[in-house]
Amino acid sequence: MSDCLNRRDFLKMSGAAVVGSAVTVAGCATAGGSTGTATGSIGLKAALPKAKGPRLVIVGGGTSGLTIAKYAKREYPKFDVVLVEKRDMYSSCFSSNLLYAGIINLEFLADHSFLDAARNNHYIFFNATVTGLDRNSRTLATSEGDIDYDFLVIAPGISYDYGRIGISDAEAINTLRTNYPGGFISPTEHVTIRRKVQEMEGGVFVQYVPSGNYRCLPGPYERACMIAAHIKKHKIKGKVLVLDANPEITIKKDGFHAAFNELYKGIIEYKPGSAITGVDLGKKILKTEFDNYHFDDAAIYPGVRASTLIEYLGLVDPKSPQKEAMIDQLKYHVIGDERVFVSGDSRPHPYSKSANTSNTEGKYVAKLLAAHAQGKDISWYSPRTICYSMVSAEPMEAISVDAGYVLNKAGTAVAGFSPDTKLFEKRDAAKGKGTLEWARGMYRELFEA
Repeated sequence: MSDCLNRRDFLKMSGAAVVGSAVTVAGCATAGGSTGTATGSIGLKAALPKAKGPRLVIVGGGTSGLTIAKYAKREYPKFDVVLVEKRDMYSSCFSSNLLYAGIINLEFLADHSFLDAARNNHYIFFNATVTGLDRNSRTLATSEGDIDYDFLVIAPGISYDYGRIGISDAEAINTLRTNYPGGFISPTEHVTIRRKVQEMEGGVFVQYVPSGNYRCLPGPYERACMIAAHIKKHKIKGKVLVLDANPEITIKKDGFHAAFNELYKGIIEYKPGSAITGVDLGKKILKTEFDNYHFDDAAIYPGVRASTLIEYLGLVDPKSPQKEAMIDQLKYHVIGDERVFVSGDSRPHPYSKSANTSNTEGKYVAKLLAAHAQGKDISWYSPRTICYSMVSAEPMEAISVDAGYVLNKAGTAVAGFSPDTKLFEKRDAAKGKGTLEWARGMYRELFEA
């Protein structure tokens, strides 16, 4: 008995020492990134095969990370590629709005395997959570052990920023996140919002649109249309109130206004210039600068910032309002460290934070990495933002955009949309069909050879 107690006490003491060590080291991360930040390592090596070439570690199994893993290996077969992802199951954020009108089911979003993608494209999938980074020794710390790298890509996506809507109290943030999720990060949010829509019996459902460069600019407006289509089909005595922090619909405005006015008149109410400044959760009131709005249910999309992992690892640009990474906009590496790159929605470019952008951008980053590993260089070229937005469910009709980007006059940073950007704002069935075909094509891009 006493022997068992001693052993148990020893294990408790050992565990406390490890946790204490990790927390202490974590405090070393600094804004802007030092050359040797070290966080969370406990000195265990990850159970990975010995690298057979330059080891490229990619953090994040979203569109950006999956694309880079596939195409970096294709561009430079000598790379030993390891994709680190904390989720054990994939589900896409893109196309998720179609759930609410019953156009697709959850299987459409989630019937895709990280393991299949890794096998088909000759890299390693490693299911773990990143806990730290030592850039001096080129070591990535994870919940499943440390990984040494030659090159590292961080592509963790976004985090929500509730401070943008006047909420800083942790309890209030948790209540909002649990009861009124934004629906632009995790699959569980999509499931919750779909259930809200399916069980809706009436009242006011608020869809909030944040300001800034948020993920999927047309996404909140498309969602409003899909929820309105459900309300219309089932003759529910309710409406969707779109509170938009922006002075106008951010993209495809003519197409969305036409849908609001022609398809959902009396069901969708659009209020531009209505930035949320506070929330009374008890009374279900959203406060804005000019008016207060009562709601029965909501999807409160509070605004976005780069993933908190960027800040935790000491890679954030302290001047960035959305806490994005401090990287060279053309070469994607962290300023002062040409071994660490940041891609996808945590980068500082004014690109759309959307799937097609991340996919086409990821192919460029893969070429960059391959060239860099061989002591070569490539010229910058623009990603593409091809984006469909479903506005009607029966019949399926959509609008779309095809956008490129240009550099500033100095050629040092991205300035904005290119002159060849095209908007297709007259809804029709061909684009409705194209919406689903685009999504299927994206899944093939990410998971098949």
